[in-house]
Amino acid sequence: MGHSQAEKAKSRERILAEAARQIRQNGLESVSVGTLMKSVGLTHGGFYGHFDNREALLASALERALLEGEAKVGAQAPGDAPRFASIVREYLSKSHRDARDSGCAVAALSADVARAGERPREVMSGHVETFIDTMAAALGGDEERAIMAVCAMVGALTLSRVVTDPARSDTILRAVRSHLAELDPARAA
Repeated sequence: MGHSQAEKAKSRERILAEAARQIRQNGLESVSVGTLMKSVGLTHGGFYGHFDNREALLASALERALLEGEAKVGAQAPGDAPRFASIVREYLSKSHRDARDSGCAVAALSADVARAGERPREVMSGHVETFIDTMAAALGGDEERAIMAVCAMVGALTLSRVVTDPARSDTILRAVRSHLAELDPARAA
């Protein structure tokens, strides 16, 4: 790869990283191409050397944000199968709640994506399935419990970010962590 191609690839990475951060922080519709490009030190006109249009950027940024979230879940689960308790504990933590710009894109963007076009829904749908599969593996293959756990985790994280009273927000996280602990197959062993 020549110098210009390498620089173009680095620029695209900066654009995607910043767009992924922005959509997790403020939603899909928050991204302005001009503002985004300025924030990464590039010109508005240079955008079209990286993406065909804003929709393509948003789909790529959503994919990036979702992949980053999956990597964090995988990092919480060393060994062959992910450990349910460690995933739940990290996901429903104060630090995850407070990391709006780097936290779970499913929790941050589900409502936006549900109202978006087909492409963003396709992008997120595959990652929701991966999240369910990860949790099912952690639950000894129990897909129904995995679906319930994912829904409870995403809902609790989302609501804990909505509630303005910090103590109540903490209680939401703690309550769901506590109830999900009852599903942990390692607890029965």
